[in-house]
Amino acid sequence: MKTGQAPSPTRWALAAVLCAALFAVLTALVVARHGAPYALDESLHRWSVEHRPAVAVAFARGVTATGSGPVPYVCAVAAGLIAGRGTRGRVWAAAGALGFLLLVQAVRHAVLNGVARPRPPVADWAVPASGYAFPSGHATTSAIAAGLLAWTAWRTATAATARFCWALAACWAIAVGLSRIYLGVHWPTDVLGGWLYALAWLTAARAVAAAKRV
Repeated sequence: MKTGQAPSPTRWALAAVLCAALFAVLTALVVARHGAPYALDESLHRWSVEHRPAVAVAFARGVTATGSGPVPYVCAVAAGLIAGRGTRGRVWAAAGALGFLLLVQAVRHAVLNGVARPRPPVADWAVPASGYAFPSGHATTSAIAAGLLAWTAWRTATAATARFCWALAACWAIAVGLSRIYLGVHWPTDVLGGWLYALAWLTAARAVAAAKRV
């Protein structure tokens, strides 16, 4: 490690518990209204629909495209290949990162179908979408991939480079999540749920890794 003393496993575990608890509370709030949007959801959604110049929509579509499909999975594999040590270590790290992302997705789909929250009105969509809304798949997937890239930077880079990589990864994940709101296919609480869900997994994984000194 080249970026200074890392937080202890206990702190990572506490962060994981906090994120999981916040996600559970948000999920309960969504379920309590049978998926109906809250006032803040509706106001932010309405603003997004009413402020859509062509250039902004094109940019948002480009950003949102990186949050699904091959990009996050390539990022996960690349993170493992870079972070691993030796040929065998790189292969195992890449497989572990990919498996982690797939596991997170599998559990998310179970939550998604269990909550069964409808998306915003189809007339407001600026991109095609399918399935239920909560938690956002794009927000979750990009946040997990960004977290894996940040982990790689922590393991391999100098402090200055790692901070830059962390900021870049965070900006990407945030931009993908916001693009889903702007394009009208998710309520803001869907995206918030995706971020909290991803953070719970990332901090839990980091707690385990810290305990094993990985």
